[in-house]
Amino acid sequence: MSILAARLSAIKPSPTIAVTTKANELRAAGQDVIGLGAGEPDFDTPDSIKAAAKAAMDRGDTKYTPVAGTMALRKAIVEKFQRDNGLTYTPEQITVGCGGKQVLYNAIMATVEPGDEVIIPAPYWVSYPDIVLLAGGTPVIVACPEETGFKMRAADLAAAITPKTKWVILNSPNNPTGAAYTADELKALTDVLMQHPHVWVMTDDMYEHLVYDDFVFATPAQVEPGLMDRTLTCNGVSKAYSMTGWRVGYAGGPVELIKAMNKIQSQSSTHTASISQAAALEALTGPQDFIAERNAVFKQRRDRVVGLLNDCPGLSCRTPEGAFYVYPSCAGVIGKTAPDGRKIESDGDFVTALLELQNVAAVQGEAFGLSPYFRISYATSTENLEKACARIKALCESLT
Repeated sequence: MSILAARLSAIKPSPTIAVTTKANELRAAGQDVIGLGAGEPDFDTPDSIKAAAKAAMDRGDTKYTPVAGTMALRKAIVEKFQRDNGLTYTPEQITVGCGGKQVLYNAIMATVEPGDEVIIPAPYWVSYPDIVLLAGGTPVIVACPEETGFKMRAADLAAAITPKTKWVILNSPNNPTGAAYTADELKALTDVLMQHPHVWVMTDDMYEHLVYDDFVFATPAQVEPGLMDRTLTCNGVSKAYSMTGWRVGYAGGPVELIKAMNKIQSQSSTHTASISQAAALEALTGPQDFIAERNAVFKQRRDRVVGLLNDCPGLSCRTPEGAFYVYPSCAGVIGKTAPDGRKIESDGDFVTALLELQNVAAVQGEAFGLSPYFRISYATSTENLEKACARIKALCESLT
């Protein structure tokens, strides 16, 4: 008899982490692998943020903090929401977790019961459905094809809502596509949600500051204040501030929900590291000019990668509005055969061939709920990206 819980059979390990782990193993074995699977900026954490963490250690801020986060950090998050999003919260409406993932996990675990449905637009971040499944809920996947810019339409949302719907999760800019909703596009969705007062909104705004081409970011409670009392606005410092390893995510929402999330956290991690919280405080209140500087580099990389991928036989790549991912279609190579005789019958087959024949690690679209595509992170050097795209082109040209 197995000691493992039956609920584990409903989920799978994170595919994005699995790809990165595989690439690291091959690299350690001496192979020249270019990893394009990790959703992690290649820029270092800014010096001012690291200095704030060192100062916190030097003054002895190394003890337990409140479960919800230090008061100083929660006040800074209140100010951030007001400054950037026009959203008014109190510190009691803010929770801080060990990365954005834990914040989302706490919210789902605190609210979702067996039979509850959670609407998830696809392509989606790989963890959303599995967290819902762990809570005993039912993910309701809404396909958002490339023809709609990989974005959910109001009619699609309306059709997916049932009396069992508890949440809809909105991620903009999106992982894996980089697609981002304009304020008008969000308003069309929130108009639907205003007609269904039993449905709550969970936003994942982690890539808020990573937008290009004069795109203006908006978040649901901002465009429809009437949803404020049933919206959890989630964010964090991982991406824009190059702080993935510091593990700091946060959210603002109704007090009852925040208290419930804190109760869940009190019985798991208790709180994120005190030093990480000091660093996040500096991130939100200190210099912000490096964000625009780094975004200019990301935009150059995006444009270069999109151009190179569109030059590959059988591939086509849309230009995304934000984040640091592209989500090219590989429909044109499905059904072809590689030089070693293997048949490319899916996006999974394509990325496997890409890794094994060309030493380039990417993530199959199947992991994100929409095929036949694959995800590339361009959060790496331009040199690596050009070398990787040359290898991708070589594979595509070799297929018959």
